[in-house]
Amino acid sequence: MEVLHEFIFTERPTPECHASTVLPLPDGSIMAAWFAGKYEKSKDVDIWYSHRVDGKWSTPVSVSARKNLPHWNPVLFLDKDNTVCLYFKVGGHIYSWRTFVCFSEDLGRTFSTPVELVEGDRCGGRGPVKNKIIRLSDGRLLAPASTEKKGWNCFIDMSFDEGRTWHKQKRIKTDTMPAILNSGNRYTTNVVPMIQPTLWESAPGKVHMLTRTAKGRAYRSDSDDYGVTWCKAYPTCLPNNNSGLDLDRTPDGTLYLVSNPVSENWGDRYPLTLQRSTDNGETWETVLTLESEEGEFSYPAIVYSNGKLHITYTYNRTEISYWEITL
Repeated sequence: MEVLHEFIFTERPTPECHASTVLPLPDGSIMAAWFAGKYEKSKDVDIWYSHRVDGKWSTPVSVSARKNLPHWNPVLFLDKDNTVCLYFKVGGHIYSWRTFVCFSEDLGRTFSTPVELVEGDRCGGRGPVKNKIIRLSDGRLLAPASTEKKGWNCFIDMSFDEGRTWHKQKRIKTDTMPAILNSGNRYTTNVVPMIQPTLWESAPGKVHMLTRTAKGRAYRSDSDDYGVTWCKAYPTCLPNNNSGLDLDRTPDGTLYLVSNPVSENWGDRYPLTLQRSTDNGETWETVLTLESEEGEFSYPAIVYSNGKLHITYTYNRTEISYWEITL
């Protein structure tokens, strides 16, 4: 395993940054995006992006859909025509997010004017909420989605036309539990609060998700019909600190997961580790500790491409960290 680790920028374009996404491109470059501004929820927060070409990251450039409204959680996706799609949320409150998308025909160097993904949607959390869209074996796209209006709930958005239109599926059901009240967050439903799923397909039509929860463990749900219906979500052996996690699957079926292995609701966002599963997520082993010191190392993104893992994550809210791991 060969490892490269670096920061995307050394001179900060904004005081804070968070929630990155990463995308290897056909020309050999790497693209990353994140949201940044004075602080999370600040009205000046926009989406920023950069390219790694010949070993160097370009000067970050910003994208904005609405001035004076905070932007959130960008997600990059490459369609079959090599169009780079950049999805993100806009809104002063999470429960009223609107999803926007813009397109690039030059591999992410320039983007079209952002437009609403689903016109008129104000609280449905349409499209990807944090983690990447996956293409299934039959060609359809699944966007891992969630909403925080009337409780934390996960669902799948499905597209049959390369992400131009989307079909919202039913929310993923969970075990029941008493409502939880927590400083700064109010869960108002009697289901396990879970958001921000990450997806993989293990065999044609067999799709799985891991989710962030408020229960100290990542939860999982499975589908046997290409993501149309899902079993009741159930707890896994994976600790979760109620913070983002992400995984990807290699062609031989190995899963690689980046997360904070902390079993505490709103727990520490360190350490940050890379874990591996060779049995479709039943058991896991740590193969690399990305960050071990005290700090905030959170909201990872991971993509497998051509024998390499590409990983980005928030580094103490001041930088975006990038790892390239050759398997």
